[in-house]
Amino acid sequence: MSACVPTRPADPTRTDETSRTHPPHSPPPKPPRRFRVSGADLSASAAVFLIALPLSLGIALATGAPLQAGLVAAAVGGLVAGRLGGSPLQVSGPAAGLTVVTADLIHRYGWRTTCAITVIAGIAQLGLGCLRVARSALAVSPAVVHGMLAGIGVTIAVAQVHIVLGGIPQSAVLGNLRALPAQLTHVDLAALGLSLLTLAVLFAWPRIPGRAGRALRRVPAALVAVACATATAAFAGITVTKVDLPSWSSHALAGLPEGPVLGLVAAVLTVTLVCSVQSLLGAVAVDKLASSKPALRPAARRSDLDRELLGQGAANIVSGTLGGLPVAGVAVRSAANVNAGGESRNSAMLHGVWVVVAALLMVPALELIPLASLAALVMAVGIQMVSLHHIRTVTRHREVLVYAVTTLGVVVLGVLEGVALGIAVAVAVALHRLARTRITHTVDGTDRAGAAGAEGRGGTHHVRVRGQLTFLAVPRLSRVLHQVPQGACCVVELDGSFMDHAAFESLQDWQKSHVAQGGKVEVTGRAGTRIAEPASASHSCCRPWTPWRNHHCDRPQTETAAPPTGGGGYQLASGISAFQRDTAPHVRDELARLAREGQRPTQLFLTCADSRLVTSMITSSGPGDLFVVRNVGNLVPLPGAESGDDSVAAAIEYAVDVLKVQSITVCGHSGCGAMQALLNSPPEGGAQTPLKRWLRHGLPSLARMAAANQPWARLAGRAPADSVEQLCLTNVVQQLEHLRAHESVARRLQEGSLELHGMYFHVGEAQAYLLTERPDEVFDQVAPEGELRPA
Repeated sequence: MSACVPTRPADPTRTDETSRTHPPHSPPPKPPRRFRVSGADLSASAAVFLIALPLSLGIALATGAPLQAGLVAAAVGGLVAGRLGGSPLQVSGPAAGLTVVTADLIHRYGWRTTCAITVIAGIAQLGLGCLRVARSALAVSPAVVHGMLAGIGVTIAVAQVHIVLGGIPQSAVLGNLRALPAQLTHVDLAALGLSLLTLAVLFAWPRIPGRAGRALRRVPAALVAVACATATAAFAGITVTKVDLPSWSSHALAGLPEGPVLGLVAAVLTVTLVCSVQSLLGAVAVDKLASSKPALRPAARRSDLDRELLGQGAANIVSGTLGGLPVAGVAVRSAANVNAGGESRNSAMLHGVWVVVAALLMVPALELIPLASLAALVMAVGIQMVSLHHIRTVTRHREVLVYAVTTLGVVVLGVLEGVALGIAVAVAVALHRLARTRITHTVDGTDRAGAAGAEGRGGTHHVRVRGQLTFLAVPRLSRVLHQVPQGACCVVELDGSFMDHAAFESLQDWQKSHVAQGGKVEVTGRAGTRIAEPASASHSCCRPWTPWRNHHCDRPQTETAAPPTGGGGYQLASGISAFQRDTAPHVRDELARLAREGQRPTQLFLTCADSRLVTSMITSSGPGDLFVVRNVGNLVPLPGAESGDDSVAAAIEYAVDVLKVQSITVCGHSGCGAMQALLNSPPEGGAQTPLKRWLRHGLPSLARMAAANQPWARLAGRAPADSVEQLCLTNVVQQLEHLRAHESVARRLQEGSLELHGMYFHVGEAQAYLLTERPDEVFDQVAPEGELRPA
């Protein structure tokens, strides 16, 4: 007997597939909205458009291409690269870095062949993207990239000087320099005046003070500068050469490439290299900017570099076919997009739409712009490409030779030749550093480098190796090691980051031989810490190059049982066993002395509970040196404000009055989760969770950062990277003030027997900073030698 099941009448509008996938009692599904533009993307696209419009015309002018080619490249860069590229927030268009390359191509082959070269370069970029080699482009030394941009900037600036003075630039930098004296004798005062007006507005606009300045700075300085020069020329009736946009019906498109095959191949390689490297480095820079915007979706914060290469290739194919300039990611427009609040690729695409609208409907207004004003704008861009920040960076990393050679090569020889020369010098410098090793031999402090022998076995012989220890240094190392007498005590100090197999085997063989003859050998690092054991030791996997992070030497598989379930407990037990086996024998005497004499630390070190802060590592301290207090956010509550939890105040009183420490250090760090939580959602007075009740002690730091009369802390002469880092620095300063409010601290400070220090540790850079005594709260970088570098 079958059960009777009530049935529903069939719905003629519902298909069987819909009935299966959509529940019967829920409302019908709404059709998906395929394209939605947020208000943030709309406003960001407008800001980027206002920057892109004058720059696109100026770059086209600097290359000698039709002015419309700049607008075509800007529109295609926004629409095609914005839609297909892998960096959602990067804005592409005609870039200043391609100006010299394009100008040279136009001079050699003409405009239609240059467009064809752009198309072929785009196809090459598509091939590179399909091969997924985008990451390899980032292996180029930053000194080479910065030198290339600086050389291009010098070339642009020198060429545009002639237009600013009312003349016509030459095709090469040296020709422009030779023609400059004659140009100075035939200056067009009208063109020079409009150029100076453009430069004055360009540099003064971002520096307008006060609230009015903050409001006015929303309008891009480039647009205001060109608009002021245009209005002045129009109202004053100044006769100068102006923008001439021919009819779109006569716009030249790409043609078949004509010229020598090798020259065309070199041209394609040059355009492909410059476009690809500039776009990929721009995508990485945009990711760094986007990471400081917590409101952005995760998908918008990280670029797919291979997809970005495909998008740039497609954009170059379309731009070249339509008679546009080569396209690449542009740092100025991308930074403006992120800072203006762009949330997705829609902002870049809309900027392309606005360029199309302007090119079709604003031709009469664009033709009022003086060419001298555009030349002054592009000249300023070229000057800014020679970045003092980049020069300081490459100098600090001892790569100024690579930077200088690349810059001069680009200026004198050309972009491709200059980059190739810079890469060759970078490789030579790297090989020189790898092969450069200094080996010295001393006996109880007496230098015996290169001596024929050592006298006396009573003293300790020190063999110091400075630099990378490779097979090239093995003969010198062997010669110096055999100067150590048999049976002597020897300390081998390795001060380098790399040791190859040949050097290690040579050192280990000598060590075995010396120990077998009654001698004693200890291999240490730069600070004198022991870093290696003889090969006969039971745990020979500890090599001088063993990574510090989470390294545990495990016994051979035959001696070790399978780890129990619960990896955390096994790791803890394994670490304890490693300590008892390897470390305890070396520190047992010292710890026994501390147990007899008691603790006598000289410093109270108050820092965050973050697991990445290893106090002994970043201060090079050992047992008994520091009295450490850790809490969430390295906070020092004001006296009486802890609401029953006096742990921090008790630790301060004990350290100051009982242990008699000589200094107190408050140490903050980068990426502090407590500061992030405090900044995003300041705890309310009625908060109930223990974490929120504790974080209320950080509210004075938040108020200090927001106060207009308080100077913002600076890090080694630069502004903090974002608001979280600013709050981390400000919090250190504020907690030092809280320390002074404690009675025991105030008393010792008045006696002059206690010092307070502020410290900031950048986790990602492994760099420590100390707060100086300067009134503007500057954290100075601590050099490896222990001295503060000037801010």
